[in-house]
Amino acid sequence: MAAPTSRSGTRAAETAARKQRLLDAATGLAADGGYDAVQMRDVASRAEVALGTLYRHYASKDHLLLAALAAQASALRERLDQRPPRGDAPAERVADVLRRASRALERQPRVTHAMVTAMSVADDSAAPVKHEINQTLRAIIIDAVDGTPVTDLDDVVRVLGSVWFAELTFWSGGLTDANAMADHLARAAAVVLGPA
Repeated sequence: MAAPTSRSGTRAAETAARKQRLLDAATGLAADGGYDAVQMRDVASRAEVALGTLYRHYASKDHLLLAALAAQASALRERLDQRPPRGDAPAERVADVLRRASRALERQPRVTHAMVTAMSVADDSAAPVKHEINQTLRAIIIDAVDGTPVTDLDDVVRVLGSVWFAELTFWSGGLTDANAMADHLARAAAVVLGPA
């Protein structure tokens, strides 16, 4: 016989489900109309959550979109754990990871643009979730290096992360296409990490 779920466990599960509904509602609105379509009142309505409850979890639409980006980055890392990057050299593996991540983001261009916009907004209160996203993306790149000794690994990861964000910004702003973005990321990995 299974042990009964504690009241706090049930409450935590309900809170997690409510937060997921809010993230789903925000990304759904972004998919329909981009960054400007994500309005807090509409998110609350779509998620069937009181507006005050939404604000209790997320102070603004930027916080909400950043939480969605953090969840996507974590999901990407889990997928990469299940299906590790291909390649014999660190540059090949990092390029594979960046290409796969880019393809995932390309599937919902309006959502990606909304998330990149939220990441670009200057808001000190959003710094913790931005840091969380940065740490996850950093871990993804380090995992792809896979223990191969790399000189100045911290600098390498910082540069690749910056190039990744710049390429996402160019792509989401219509300045480059998806194939070019993937090629530029692969080239950056080869330049920074050395040829295969």
